[in-house]
Amino acid sequence: MALTLAAAAELLDRHHLLREIIQGDCWTDDAANLADADKPFTAITYDTRKVVPGTLLCCKGRFKADYLTDIDQAGLAAYMAETEYSAVTRAPGLIVNDARKAMSLLSAEFYGRPQDELTVIGITGTKGKTTTAYFVQAVLNAYSGGRAALFSSVDNCLDGHTYAESDLTTPESMDAFRMMREAANNGMRYLVMEVSSQAYKVERVYGLTFDAGAFLNISPDHISAIEHPTFEDYLYCKRQITHNCRTLVLGSDCDHADLIRQDAAASNVPVVTFATHTADDQGIPADVVAFPDTTANSGYLFREQGKTIGDFSLELEGEFNAANAAAAIALARAVGVPADAEAFRALEQVRISGRMEHYESGNMVAYVDYAHNFVSTKTLVEFVLRKYANRKPRIVLVTGSVGDKAVDRREGIIKGAQDHVDRIILTAEDTVRERMIDILHEMQGYITNPHVNSDIELDREKAIEEAVADARAHADQLTILLVIGKGEERWIKVDGKHAPYEGDDHVIKRLFGLLED
Repeated sequence: MALTLAAAAELLDRHHLLREIIQGDCWTDDAANLADADKPFTAITYDTRKVVPGTLLCCKGRFKADYLTDIDQAGLAAYMAETEYSAVTRAPGLIVNDARKAMSLLSAEFYGRPQDELTVIGITGTKGKTTTAYFVQAVLNAYSGGRAALFSSVDNCLDGHTYAESDLTTPESMDAFRMMREAANNGMRYLVMEVSSQAYKVERVYGLTFDAGAFLNISPDHISAIEHPTFEDYLYCKRQITHNCRTLVLGSDCDHADLIRQDAAASNVPVVTFATHTADDQGIPADVVAFPDTTANSGYLFREQGKTIGDFSLELEGEFNAANAAAAIALARAVGVPADAEAFRALEQVRISGRMEHYESGNMVAYVDYAHNFVSTKTLVEFVLRKYANRKPRIVLVTGSVGDKAVDRREGIIKGAQDHVDRIILTAEDTVRERMIDILHEMQGYITNPHVNSDIELDREKAIEEAVADARAHADQLTILLVIGKGEERWIKVDGKHAPYEGDDHVIKRLFGLLED
């Protein structure tokens, strides 16, 4: 059904968002009082530069009346906003209480509710969202013959096999529904998507119910003036997935799990749990459990309710990735993949560029990873310490932290690493307004362990080169280089603009002599 002014007004009124419709001197609750109320919109956008004849414009955020100068000449059919703009346009305005909620609902309708044609899986948590999403997509692709789409913080995939770099962890609602429509038109049966706390904070997934949702874990992150003012606000936003899914997959050892279970009970949402246990079955009880296979370096035995799903050797190392695989199995089972499906073996093939990328050269081992906060940094450091314990390695960390947001990460990264590493080289990451040198000095100020050497090198390539030179200067001992934060990204945001960058993985491979001719 095509979206018209009348249909849009009825939809918004049904969701208690519509205040009134205004066109010039006409203020009305009934779109039938206006001309062309039943004429379908030809396009929908939140960018005034993309208005074409017949467009519905969604005015969100810090919208200014100046943006509508000469908009009637472009053919604007109607606009939706929290205030009326009759002084600058003759087009009718749908005046609403919450423009972001309204935009999500209108976008879904304009694109024909593509979510109804897909089985949609949403994944939230402080860490592990991306890896879990790739695991789930791999299993569903194998099960469905390549008909699983993906929205992630790394890539988006709308046809089951073509991956394009993404801009946001969770797309803006209008973009998300447009991409869902493309995926459905491409014959996709499933969509796996990461759901950030900001997605609920700014209503990017408003009105969307996931067939299965995952709450992996929670720890403080994204605390800043422009994201979440407090941890309580961060957790509250993430908890919304519990009320907006049909089955919840929950980490059994997740902090505040009792509260999340209460949320699920209040919404009559069944809960399936996952966990990792030790080889002798020690751990918090869970429905899906990963047990380490002592015969394989990255091997794990996965069981559901005591019954074996499979014994898989994962490309992605670490117990935390085994936990992500257990979550993926629980999600796949929740949407109907049989326990004995061969598709679960697809877990063994998953690799994600820039996630736990492992390189070796002589006395050097390097891990390139997107670790960017306290938990992910601490988890990575502790993993390499366990893996290489018998070789008593030196550890050199190359890191920075983003500017303008998530200010808690700066101390968190240092806190997660400083008691286990020998040297920290602080270097550039993305920034818009804040000076990176100030961020790095702030991070250096958090180093309280007197045994840790620290340096600042703003040039990221040079910082990695210095870490490699350090390792070569200690040739009599294994040195592990942890290069975190940027992964395979081929850019660094400087003053809000993308500047070309070789990429952490590429720099390491070049310095290790691993590049193919």
